[in-house]
Formats: sequence, structure tokens, C-alpha cells
Amino acid sequence: MDYCAALFLCLCLVTAQSGTAEASEESLHWMETMERSHMKRISISFAEYIRGLENRLLNASFQGSNLTLQTSTIQALVFKLGCDFAGLSLNSEALKPVPQARHAMQFPAELTRETCRTRPRDLRLICIYFFTARFFQNDINASLLNNYVLGAQLGHGHVNNLTEMINISFWHNQSLAGYSVTCVFWKEGASKHRWGVWSPEGCSTEQPSPSQVLCHCNHLSYFAVLMQISPAPIPAELLAPLTYISIVGCSVSIMASLLTILLHFHARKQSDSTTHIHMNLHTAVLLLNVTFLLSPVLAMPSVPESACTALAAILHYALLSCLTWMAIEGFNLYLLLGRVYNIYIRRYMLKLGAVGWGVPAFLMLLLLAIKSSAYGRHAIPIFDRQGNGTGFQNVSICWVRSPEAHSVLVMGYGGLTSLFNLVVLAWVLRTLHRLKVREKALGTRACRDTVTVLGLTVLLGTTWALAFFSFGVFLLPQLFLFTIFNSFYGFFLFLWFCSQRCHSEAEVETKMEACSSSQTMQ
Repeated sequence: MDYCAALFLCLCLVTAQSGTAEASEESLHWMETMERSHMKRISISFAEYIRGLENRLLNASFQGSNLTLQTSTIQALVFKLGCDFAGLSLNSEALKPVPQARHAMQFPAELTRETCRTRPRDLRLICIYFFTARFFQNDINASLLNNYVLGAQLGHGHVNNLTEMINISFWHNQSLAGYSVTCVFWKEGASKHRWGVWSPEGCSTEQPSPSQVLCHCNHLSYFAVLMQISPAPIPAELLAPLTYISIVGCSVSIMASLLTILLHFHARKQSDSTTHIHMNLHTAVLLLNVTFLLSPVLAMPSVPESACTALAAILHYALLSCLTWMAIEGFNLYLLLGRVYNIYIRRYMLKLGAVGWGVPAFLMLLLLAIKSSAYGRHAIPIFDRQGNGTGFQNVSICWVRSPEAHSVLVMGYGGLTSLFNLVVLAWVLRTLHRLKVREKALGTRACRDTVTVLGLTVLLGTTWALAFFSFGVFLLPQLFLFTIFNSFYGFFLFLWFCSQRCHSEAEVETKMEACSSSQTMQ
């Protein structure tokens, strides 16, 4: 009897081990099939591949508290957790060696709290590490750090809005000082052409060292680090003064633009096409300043990604409108001085309005149609020296995320408008110089006109050309000059509006005095 019992027990153990081996073999075989998928034309999608691997790992039976499976590009870990879970730290150095760079994940004790409160039972945590980005096609023109994607899932449910963050660390074998890095997660169903997109929602980025990126995320998903070539990082000690100047300058400009528009409506009977152009420019500047001040606020991780995307699109539209109306100011100035006797254009303001507001709207909508992920949270690298070490962190704003769109529809568009206004300025100064030489009696007036035109053209575009000097020794002076001139841009326009109004009123008074004097003499 004892012999039969012992034989039965051995048979049960062998059967259990065989079942465990079969479960492990099935998951391992599925991982190998995923690796060979790019070599075979199989109709199954990447999303179905990953979902199939997740289900196999969650349903696999094994002895002990964890299971580890690995192929050349995929590593899977399964952990049995209880409601007494106190946290878990995983480090690539402690796991099975892989010929890749280091990575680590830290899970807080809060991870199982909500699930245990509603459905107390044994839980299973799976971690899937992809050492290739092939399964997560990227709409954004940026590379993944080390081509790593680190994923985690707790059971069949979703873990969101954790108060204790999940920490994911990535290390690179070289310094990342020349790159802008952003922690992102794979957001399913957010793209028309892919099965998902990379999104920074719910994640924040830190760089404790030049070669390490630390991600803090409040949910479980597949995580990675986007790398984009960026200009030299901004020194951290300059962040506070630049931010202060921007806030003060934009606030003053907003008040100045509002006051200018109110004064215009108060005296609209005396306005002409030039004044209408000024008011449209003030409106564009007002929209630009308001959206710029809101941009860092809506870029916070707690704000929905859709709100940041919408604001980024509006901010880009405001900038394009501002640049377009600057070019219209230059064009109108050319008509006033170059075509003195033939400047009538039928429905002039209607056509200018269609260009000034319609062209930027068309470009913005076209970019949204071509690449919907072009707008969103944009990371600005900040360089910080801490003691004897060096630290990096990112400040996020809602802005254009696509490098190609930024190069063409920001830098390229701004460069064209600035170049156009610089050409107009040179032509106007040359014209006024010839006038001064030809009519020496009007020298004082010609000089005054030169100063006037110079001030107008500088305020309407040339200061934006400072954006093209953000490199090398020009970086720090450019940061302050660009911030000062362009954050107070609306205020400078207000001063110009006041000076022009005072000048026109003085001319009216002079004409009235001359008219009354002639009537008295008669």
C-alpha cells in the first residue's frame, strides 16, 4: 500500500512538472514566434502578438514564486504576489545576463492595494522586456533609448493613478547631453495608422546623471525613453530669471495689447487700413502671449494629454499668425513708400485678413491631418551642476513635438518672415536716404522718418531673428535678448501705437491751426 502511494505521488509530481514545462514551453515558443514574425508574412498584428504573450504568461502554471523566460530580444518574468505585497525592485544586473545596457524597475507597495480591496486573491505580475522597438512602431521621428521597451501588467486589469510612482531607470553607455529625452508609455488606440502611439501622459522625466534617465509613472504599461537631438541644454541657474522675465513680459504685453485694442475701438472712425493691420497684429500677439503662459500649466502630468495637444496647436497657430501679420506689416510699408500714387487694392483688408488668419490655420490643420501626434508635451533639457556631479532634467511645455514640423513650420516660416522684413527695412532706409540727399531742406524730416521706419520694422519682425543664434557663445546672450524683446513685444507695439496716434493728432492740430490762420488773413 505504501509502495502504491509513493508511486502515485511520484506520478503526480512528474505530471505537475510536465504541465509546468509545457506552460513554459508554450510561452517560450510564442516569444520565438514573435521574433521570427518580421521574416514571415503572417496576418497577425503586433498587438495580437503581445496580447497573446500576456495571456500565456498570466495563465502559465509554475512552481515557486517566479518564472523567467528569455530569447535573444525578449525577456519575460512572472511573479506571484499576495495582498501583503511590500514592493519589488528589479535590476538587469540581478536578472539573467543579457547583452544589453542596464535597466531597472521599482514597484511600490500600493500596486496591489486597490485590487486586494475589491477582489482579495493571489495576483500575478508580469514584466516583459523588449530589446527591440519593432513591435512598437513610432509615429514621432525620434529613436528609443537602447531600443528598449519595458512593460509590466498586474493580472488582467489596469493599474492607473497611483500616488506612489513606479520608477523605471534606463542607462546608456554614452552621455545623453546632446539629446532631449522624454519618458513615454505606449497608448493603444491613439493612432489611425498604428495600434498605438508613444505618450508622456502620467510620466515625468529626470536625469540623475548624463547617462541615466529616470522615469516616474503613475500607471502600468509599456515604457520607453524617446531621444531627440536637441540644442545645448539650458543652465538650470538661468531657468528662474528667464521664467520670471517671460511671465512679467507676457503679462505686460497682454495688458498693453488689450488697452491698444480698446483704444482702437474707441477711435475707430479715424482708423485706416494701416491701423487695422496694427490691430490684427495686436490680436495675434495677445493670443500668442495668453497661450504661451498657459503652455507650462497644461503640460503637467496631471492634465489630460488631449488638453495639452489642443493648446499646442493653438499656440503654434498664434505664432504663425503673428509672423504672418509681421510680413503683412512689411508688405503694407512697401506699398506706402514704394507705390505712393497707386496703392488702392479692392477689398484690401479682406484679402489681408484671409492671408493673415487663413494661411496659419491651413498650415496647422494640415499638420494635424498629416501627423496628429506632432503636437503635445515637448521636453526642454535643463543642465544642472550639483556639487561635483552633473544632473539633467526636463521642463515640459505644450508645443510642436515633431522635429520636421518644427524645422519647417516654426524655424523655416519665422526665417522667411524675418528675412522679408529685413529686406523691406534695407529698401526703405535706402529710399529715405535718397530722399534726404535729393531734398536737403527736408533733412530733418527724412531723418525722423528713418528712425520711425527703423523702429517700426525692428518691432515687427527683426527681433525674432535672434532665434537663429541659439548656439555656441551666442546661446546665453540670445536667450536673454530673445526673451526680453519678444516677451515685451506687445508692450513695444503699444508704445508704437501711442507714438503714431500722438503724431497724427499733432498733424491734425497743425493743419487746423494753418487753416484758421489763413482764414484770419483773408
